[in-house]
Amino acid sequence: MSESPNIMHEDTMQWTEASQGKFRYRRKSFTRALGAKMLGFSLYEVPPGASAFPSHFHCANEEALYVLEGEGTLRLGDNEIPLHKGHFVTLPPGAGNAHRLINSSSRPLKYICVSTAVLPDLIVYPDSDKIGVFGGPISGGPDRRPTWMFKQTADVGYFEGEPDA
Repeated sequence: MSESPNIMHEDTMQWTEASQGKFRYRRKSFTRALGAKMLGFSLYEVPPGASAFPSHFHCANEEALYVLEGEGTLRLGDNEIPLHKGHFVTLPPGAGNAHRLINSSSRPLKYICVSTAVLPDLIVYPDSDKIGVFGGPISGGPDRRPTWMFKQTADVGYFEGEPDA
């Protein structure tokens, strides 16, 4: 069978890792590896006690999670919901869907995250009073998407700094 630029097997991919305090994960980004522009699909592995990302919600994009192994606690708004193998979660855009998945077990938590890739996207982090602006293609390389992070308390008026003339 001939290779296709649209097909990839998980075993041929390397894990990428990120770690800062309680936020730690290993990730295989299938869509980045295949150059997808409008879709995100990644495999995550999160160690015990950690989360991949802080609590956040998207203003433009929808996400879905599917738990493959382990157990976690989904913080969804003010609710804490236990998840385990076989759970599927949809996370539409909007403040009511602020979420954080925490590995609450003693084993690694492995899950798939699928998302739309509408750009630009505004992501709000309610626990830390931040807003992130993400633009550009989802794939890596020279067209890597620019990212800006701001504190929400840096609010300014619509016409602030504009010349009078």
